[in-house]
Amino acid sequence: MAFTDSPATRPTGSSSSGTSSSGTSSSVTTSDAVSGDAPIRRSVRTVVPSIETLEGAGFIVHRPFPVGDLDQVDPFLLLDHMGPVDYAPGEAVGAPDHPHRGFETVSYILEGELEHEDSVGHHGVIGPGDVQWMTAGSGVVHSEMPSRRMQTEGGRVEGFQIWVNLPADRKMTDPRYQEVPKARIPQVELDDGRAVVRLIAGRAHGVEGAVETTSPILYAHATVQPGGRADLPAAAGMNAMVYVIHGSGSVGVDDRPVRQHELAVLEHDGDAVHLVAGDDEPFDVLVLAGEPLREPIARYGPFVMNTRQQIVDAFEDYQAGRLGSITR
Repeated sequence: MAFTDSPATRPTGSSSSGTSSSGTSSSVTTSDAVSGDAPIRRSVRTVVPSIETLEGAGFIVHRPFPVGDLDQVDPFLLLDHMGPVDYAPGEAVGAPDHPHRGFETVSYILEGELEHEDSVGHHGVIGPGDVQWMTAGSGVVHSEMPSRRMQTEGGRVEGFQIWVNLPADRKMTDPRYQEVPKARIPQVELDDGRAVVRLIAGRAHGVEGAVETTSPILYAHATVQPGGRADLPAAAGMNAMVYVIHGSGSVGVDDRPVRQHELAVLEHDGDAVHLVAGDDEPFDVLVLAGEPLREPIARYGPFVMNTRQQIVDAFEDYQAGRLGSITR
């Protein structure tokens, strides 16, 4: 099953970055950022459980898609929730050198540190609250491993990797990185401060997210305190979903109950995602929405293209060394 339907066509252009010139995070409250019209809250189409599986060199992830019942939520190709896991010194594992072509990988760290390198010379470390948005485009060889400190000292690791498809006319674009530290991700406070939303990408309540995207996308991390509620905008033409990181609550106009590691996929019958926390613990979720590309998809392993021949070409280019190698 793939959710690709939408009455809207894909706009051209990209969203703009919300980073301030000072490089510090901004925070607004509801009174600063209310839209003029009352939201029309979407209902929930289905709730999908995650599977637990191993990735990379053997780290555990919870994955709501792609799985047997749900292979994509266009333009999103994969959602992996890594950990949480506590590593002793010398135990931490990651994803050693591997290629990518034709899409974007988005890493968001809640706890721990990841060190990344690639074949075009990028290198860095991202820690709690940081985001790395990598546009693989025409292709890179990439590595994401626990930082040297994490490998030596151990510690807790938790985070996300999300794959976002690129439109056909951008699949062979030059590779690009956007590294966004926690301090540059704006926050929105709703419901008298009982809900805090970190806006990684997209626009909500008058605030622009920190990342520039190839196609219109909302990527938000919302934490709603017990008894609190929040509405986030998601235009009717977007595919939208809510993944539960921790806690439990309800989603949608129909107040569909959801709990940890479940994914609620929403209908196209409104323009807002409605969240309500339970009474006992915070409701910690990712809210994702994007304009569907509605293009053919050919995918195999680390490559996502539009035709089988393009996948063959990608493997040949990788095997011939045309994607380069990481210099250490």
